[in-house]
Amino acid sequence: MSDEMMYNDPIGGTASEIGSQLTTYYYQKKALIEMKKEQFFSQLADTVSMPKNMGKTIKRFHYLPLLDDANINDQGIDANSVTADNAYKEAAVVVTMDDGSIPNIPPYFGTSVSNKVYFTGIGANDAAAVAAAAESVRLWIVGDTTGGGLGLVANDVTAAELAITGAAGDAYVLGYRFANKAGVTLTGVNGLGTDLEASAVPHSGNLYGSSKDIGTISGKLPTLTETGGRVNRVGFKRIELEANITKYGFFDEYTQESLDFDSDADLEMHINREMLFGANELTEDKLQIDLLNAAGVVRYAGAATSLAGMSGVAATLTEVDYDDLSKLSISLDNNRCPKHTKVITGSRMVDTKTIPSARVMYIGSELQPTIERMTDFHAHQAFIPVQQYASAGTILNGEIGTIGSFRVCVVPEMMHHDGSSTVGIAEDVNAGYRVTGGKYNAYPMLVVGSESFTTIGFQTSGKSVKFKIYHKKPGEQQATTSDPYGETGFMSIKWYYGFMALRPERIAVLWSVARW
Repeated sequence: MSDEMMYNDPIGGTASEIGSQLTTYYYQKKALIEMKKEQFFSQLADTVSMPKNMGKTIKRFHYLPLLDDANINDQGIDANSVTADNAYKEAAVVVTMDDGSIPNIPPYFGTSVSNKVYFTGIGANDAAAVAAAAESVRLWIVGDTTGGGLGLVANDVTAAELAITGAAGDAYVLGYRFANKAGVTLTGVNGLGTDLEASAVPHSGNLYGSSKDIGTISGKLPTLTETGGRVNRVGFKRIELEANITKYGFFDEYTQESLDFDSDADLEMHINREMLFGANELTEDKLQIDLLNAAGVVRYAGAATSLAGMSGVAATLTEVDYDDLSKLSISLDNNRCPKHTKVITGSRMVDTKTIPSARVMYIGSELQPTIERMTDFHAHQAFIPVQQYASAGTILNGEIGTIGSFRVCVVPEMMHHDGSSTVGIAEDVNAGYRVTGGKYNAYPMLVVGSESFTTIGFQTSGKSVKFKIYHKKPGEQQATTSDPYGETGFMSIKWYYGFMALRPERIAVLWSVARW
């Protein structure tokens, strides 16, 4: 019984665990009830309902666009009727990011719905195709940083190995990972080391993939001769999305006397309300973590290339500025992230409205001073407060204003990475930025594009997560051998939750330090 919520122990006189009592006084009942935590992320999601007797896993197909470098297939014939079985071969080197985001290589590739980039090469045989693929990787590695290259030295095997495969190598530190695919190795080819491999891939099934190069596109446009012929056959590929649902829940016990003699006559109602609010906030926190982890576009303010580079030192400051936001917006434009966002409105969550010409950006309150003082490229104030346009349309929960093409919402419970968890560089001459454990903290600016994700529930209305509550009051029905007098009751709440990232390239996160 010591673990339950009790009014008083009639024998020992132990104080109630819920807090002090006012039973010997008459007082004016006026409780200060905390406002319900607002839903910030759930308002952007539709809920897919998992039917009964179908397991706990839900799957969905996503068909890749024709002109996407990830649309690798064996159905293609190029403009010269050359197939994978004829003289010309093709090989690819796959590049990914260690955090699962899309590699940012805009001068070399356009947008890919995959979180991988394929450096391809075409040749008369396997060796020639591998050499061509290796050359495309080398050109990127040594390319000038202003043009999107890495600016590294890869003219000999040793330097290239350090840059590509070594844990201390430059490309590795920058977060790039080169997949070791089964196929022809690139050993000694163009100085790209011994561990990098290229896979043979079908030829021209996606025409020119995601390339934006004029020469590449011109050479692979599907022209036809007068007699036509079996040319320009393309192919399509699909990827499989998968998510699971998990059950969550908690409960509270209480005694009959805790209700009969507590100084708050509405104690039962208040506890019930707080259970619902707690379950709602737990769901919001889980959804926030899933969105941060699912971001296909991950950027870092200033010159940082990872969370370990977060700095509050003036000379190496990594505080977000207008240029960072502009580049992030361009990346989302290239990813075809829509600027109209559907949000769920209404107290019963049965209505949706569309927010035009906007992408929603969520920040913690720690970044609000940075946003409000930000200036644009012309040294003018970039931030427009919400009160200047609030009457023109629907306002989101927590919205404080706009900056660039983003509608900014402050989430008081927005998570971040503490410096104590090995994030950020060691504190030096601090220019006034938040630190924990002697290292600078990293704060996210999360952008969620329309229809980029869905949550998954069980037997829901399809509009929100459904909470199931059981309340067994003390009394005869609760009398058992463990509680013969039926003096104890309980309240429990449970729900199912799942998350599926439908379009990770439409979810972005920009990391920054924050001012005190």
